Amino acid sequence: MKKVVVGLSGGVDSSTAAAILRQRSYEVVGLTLWLMKGKGQCCSEGMVDAAKICEQLDIPHHIVDSREVFEKNIVDYLVAGYGAGITPLPCSQCNKAVKFGPMLHYARTDLGIETIATGHYAQTTYDASTGRYQLLRAIDRGKDQSYFLYDLDQDVLANVLFPLGSQPKTETRRIAAEFGLSTADKPESQDLCLIEAHGSMRTFLDKYITPQKGDIVDQQGQVLGQHEGVHHYTIGQRKGLGIAHSEPLYVIGLDAMQNRVIVGERTEALQAECTVQQVNWVSIVAPVAPIHAEVQIRYRSPAVPATLIPLEHDRVRIVFDEPQFSITPGQAAVFYSGEILLGGGIIETQPSRPDGEA
Repeated sequence: MKKVVVGLSGGVDSSTAAAILRQRSYEVVGLTLWLMKGKGQCCSEGMVDAAKICEQLDIPHHIVDSREVFEKNIVDYLVAGYGAGITPLPCSQCNKAVKFGPMLHYARTDLGIETIATGHYAQTTYDASTGRYQLLRAIDRGKDQSYFLYDLDQDVLANVLFPLGSQPKTETRRIAAEFGLSTADKPESQDLCLIEAHGSMRTFLDKYITPQKGDIVDQQGQVLGQHEGVHHYTIGQRKGLGIAHSEPLYVIGLDAMQNRVIVGERTEALQAECTVQQVNWVSIVAPVAPIHAEVQIRYRSPAVPATLIPLEHDRVRIVFDEPQFSITPGQAAVFYSGEILLGGGIIETQPSRPDGEA
């Protein structure tokens, strides 16, 4: 019988993934990562619900204390990023450094199992012509989570199963109810785990970064208002500026060194290109010449056409066919060719303006 370790968060998706694999005659082992220090409500509740699911499915349940790994790779990463005036994307970092790699390592070394699975909405396939595993979007585009998985390597892709990637979320709920899973009607998590545990990202960050008042300025340096901490803002933000102006204003820059929030009208938030670093090529080998692809610069944005120009040191310059709104340093830019995820990286620079101005 084939064996698989299923990452169980205590939600309906991971629970249903485990049930589906058990129905497919896999020998399923449940694994829950304990991520939050202190009274992390999401983790506490999740571990209890995961244990209930394992009892229902009559499968073993393992809990791995990953709190120090999470603190170093996610909490410290977020605090350093926001403190430097960027907006980090914790989910892809968490998937790479905290979840998938460590899960596979634990499955192999502690349980002697070579395959892991999760409730993520994504798909994989093997391209025999290139000898590479490919990461694909989920069938349900409204739930597709491939954007957050761009940093997975070939070893993980070769040994991971995504049972939910080929079905819509409505089918997941139906299957969960059919199996009588205790999580069948559990509401979906709407926020990052840190936000759920602390109430808001602002509350979380204020525990680590002392708010420091400063100026809100336009591109010419004219003071328009005051802020209570650069880390409270992100590129493209419109609400909460507290500035009366003839046209809506958006955050177009964060200057942590001078403790300034820079704002401008929407046209000033349009940018023609950006550079990304720490690029991971997933489904293809790293190209040596420019290629055309679709690029997604945030989770809920559509992928748009752009030219990818390879640079040294795992960096890529992205030139969009049309200028994009609020390209945000610290977030991921993920490259697609249709349904295939080619690769992705972290936006590293403040892109140039459509008119060529810095």
